[in-house]
Amino acid sequence: MQHRSWIPFIHLSLLVLGLMVSVSCKKKNRTQPSAKADHSSSELPKSGPEQAKKIKVAMIPKLKGIDYFNASEKGAKEAALELGIDLIYNGPVENQVERQIEMIDNFIAQRVNIIAVAPNDPMAIAPVLKRAMDQGIHVITWDADSHPESRTWFVNQAPYDLIGIALVEIMARKAGEDAKTAIITGSLTAENQNIWMEEMRKHISSTYPQMTIVTVKPSEEDQQLAYKATQDLLKAYPDLNGIFGITSVSLPGAGEAVRNAGSGGKVTVTGLSTPSSMRSLVKDHTVESFLLWNPVDLGYLTLHVAHQMFQGTLRPGATSMTAGRLGEIEIRDQEILLGAPLEFTQDNIDDFHF
Repeated sequence: MQHRSWIPFIHLSLLVLGLMVSVSCKKKNRTQPSAKADHSSSELPKSGPEQAKKIKVAMIPKLKGIDYFNASEKGAKEAALELGIDLIYNGPVENQVERQIEMIDNFIAQRVNIIAVAPNDPMAIAPVLKRAMDQGIHVITWDADSHPESRTWFVNQAPYDLIGIALVEIMARKAGEDAKTAIITGSLTAENQNIWMEEMRKHISSTYPQMTIVTVKPSEEDQQLAYKATQDLLKAYPDLNGIFGITSVSLPGAGEAVRNAGSGGKVTVTGLSTPSSMRSLVKDHTVESFLLWNPVDLGYLTLHVAHQMFQGTLRPGATSMTAGRLGEIEIRDQEILLGAPLEFTQDNIDDFHF
């Protein structure tokens, strides 16, 4: 009897053991697919804004190290921080389009998303910008333009006609409607400066036909060259009434030369530059007034254009855009306008710090 009593127990034990093995195998089979899914999902990019790829923008000024483009860099960095943009701000140390072309070639090789450049020569730089576009890189010009086919948008500091008209009006007011004048420009190939001069001549012809521009001298964006060119003008034209310095370094260079020649108050000097470069010349009345826009805002706007362009929210045909703290910005065709120029005098120059 004892021998037979073990048989049911053995059968029961084997049955329980079989059930345990079966359940264990089923559990293992159920966990395998989810483990595989976890492994594959770990290879995918993580979601969330902190993992989103930043837009990489290469921003190239005409040259680095002068107040104007230092101010533009400040505004660009402000917008880059605000928008989460990876900004590379770099340019030549001299007014050389060849160096800009080399830098753009390097940025093409780095596969940046957007190139924003202030060209030193609109025609010379156009082929490399077209090459960038062919590689799928978005291209913007700012401060100065290139050929329209070599970029999508041009971020312009102010309407060309308003700048030309305002410069002539200051000269007529200070030196007289029949003033004999000369111009110190940056480069003879700079597109924006050539258009400003064209607008100046148009306004002189239509409004002040007795006013003359006797010559145009380049400074190659070098303040010492602007100083020397002004000295030469004062010797060559002793009856000169006024000098336009139409870049941020040519105006202070011209102003210093007039001051050191003892011609302050006799020769009217005006043009375009930054308040920090012109403060002492305005304080001692060598320069009564001059024009500019805010280059900090220009850099800030350029980065907003880059961001919206990359996101696809800024498209051809738009007539306006909203750019952060600047609010609504006017667009004319493919030209995005910062706004009208501002006149700086003794009354307001200390309110600006760029």
